[in-house]
Amino acid sequence: MAISLSVVLLLAVILVVLIRGGSIKAGPAIVAILFGFFLASTGMAPSIQHFLDSIAQSINQIKF
Repeated sequence: MAISLSVVLLLAVILVVLIRGGSIKAGPAIVAILFGFFLASTGMAPSIQHFLDSIAQSINQIKF
């Protein structure tokens, strides 16, 4: 849950920066948000969540 919330906040910040910087307009941003919202309610959502969890675990195991 903590990883999901962190990713959502990070993506929200990136989206706001892109909109304010003029790299992406409001229309495409709304389409991207709606795409993510509807994608989360499909059968693909568990696979995507598993993939993101695997990446987070891999990053967590890196020793500096």
